[in-house]
Amino acid sequence: MNMHSTHNTLYINGQWQQGESTIANINPSDTSDIIGHYAQASTAQVKEAIAAAKQAQPEWAQTPMERKQAILQAIGDELIARCDELGRLLSREEGKPFAEGRGEVYRSGQFFHYYAAEVLRQIGDFADSVRTGVKIEVTREAVGVVAIISPWNFPMATAVWKIAPALAYGNSIIWKPANLTPASAVALAEILHRHGIPAGVFNLVLGSGSHVGDTLIHSTEIDAVSFTGSVDVGRKIAAATAPNFVRCQLEMGSKNALVVAHDADLDIAVEATIAGSFSGAGQKCTASSRLIVMDSVYDEYLEKLIARMKTLKVGHALEDGVFMGPVVDEKQLTANLDWVEKAKKLGAEVAFGGNRLDMPHNGYYMAPTLLTGTQNDWEINQEEVFAPLACVIRIQDSIEEAIALTNATRFGLTGGIITQSLRYSALFKEQVQAGCVMVNLPTAGTDYHVPFGGRKSSSFGPREQGQYAKEFYTIVKTAYQRAY
Repeated sequence: MNMHSTHNTLYINGQWQQGESTIANINPSDTSDIIGHYAQASTAQVKEAIAAAKQAQPEWAQTPMERKQAILQAIGDELIARCDELGRLLSREEGKPFAEGRGEVYRSGQFFHYYAAEVLRQIGDFADSVRTGVKIEVTREAVGVVAIISPWNFPMATAVWKIAPALAYGNSIIWKPANLTPASAVALAEILHRHGIPAGVFNLVLGSGSHVGDTLIHSTEIDAVSFTGSVDVGRKIAAATAPNFVRCQLEMGSKNALVVAHDADLDIAVEATIAGSFSGAGQKCTASSRLIVMDSVYDEYLEKLIARMKTLKVGHALEDGVFMGPVVDEKQLTANLDWVEKAKKLGAEVAFGGNRLDMPHNGYYMAPTLLTGTQNDWEINQEEVFAPLACVIRIQDSIEEAIALTNATRFGLTGGIITQSLRYSALFKEQVQAGCVMVNLPTAGTDYHVPFGGRKSSSFGPREQGQYAKEFYTIVKTAYQRAY
């Protein structure tokens, strides 16, 4: 199949199909570069995918475990072998620098390898009954048909950390990726097809959330929805699936804080800020958008941070030495710049950046931006901005105030502290209301073999990744048998 054709980019019941219309996939680094035209599924095609998934699932669940393990292993092998080529494609359509795009594809291969191993590690529990002669087995079975709705910011990795466990535990899938990044989705679907995933077990339906997503979340034929995206959409999914008792896993917004304590190693603090606030153009749910800085290191930290920000190269995602590419599209860029203006009206100072950049290519380039003099209760410090933009909040040298402010948000995904104090570290880990807590590390950057997720409005439902994924992708069965 020619990936760049205007046809056949939907994958339903083992077949490539055309859609009812197409969309252009535009490179945010250079808007004159059209990556291809990608099909948009009709409602009928989404329903066809659901029916195919429902029919194929029981047989996939019964597929011998070594066969399932071999398929997932082979998919992982190909992703890793092709990480340069597919990383380039991912960076071209999403805008992250090539090193990050390549890393994302490589990590996606590692997810498949991890869950290939998990296929062989599905072991149940055994119990005696309170009744004489009765034995009990507790086993896990596939939940059934899973709808996966994934975002554009990690177009392959976020999808794969849902797809790989769903397949490992015997489920079938209908995947709706973000419309901004269809090329990565088609490339992944081609790999799954090539390695013998049976027809109907995995289906790719491209299209808008309001059309394709809506059809999926209101369907009575699906058993679970795993979604990563905004709180508003997450709320819609929870409301749509509740009447049908469809299980939900929602990863939503965040407003992560990085605390720089008075005893921080400032070189570590600066590097953690650069990685957490500006890599991926800040378009990460784990980004540190609030920098809570203690008074006695405030001036020195800012001076070092701004000096480091001046060295960051912004440019075309595929150019050498680029630290930060463009933001994803015009709408995002406009919203980002609006946030800067709103904060300035309230009295924030632009310590660095704050503007659109003129580049040789016509793209959505924004300077890495640092705002000082901000207050935690301002809208910019309460809402997810998804920009290369960090707001500094100056506080007294008080760990109690630092923790209170870190928690003073409706979100709770990650939180970080840079400190050399064991006491501060222990208090922070214990008292911060977040799913992931980092000490002397960026708030962005998590491992694939341990649970990922947040609290409050950041997450709803069981955790993703590692062995914890089975809580969502399997259902428990308790079997009693009278033996004598």
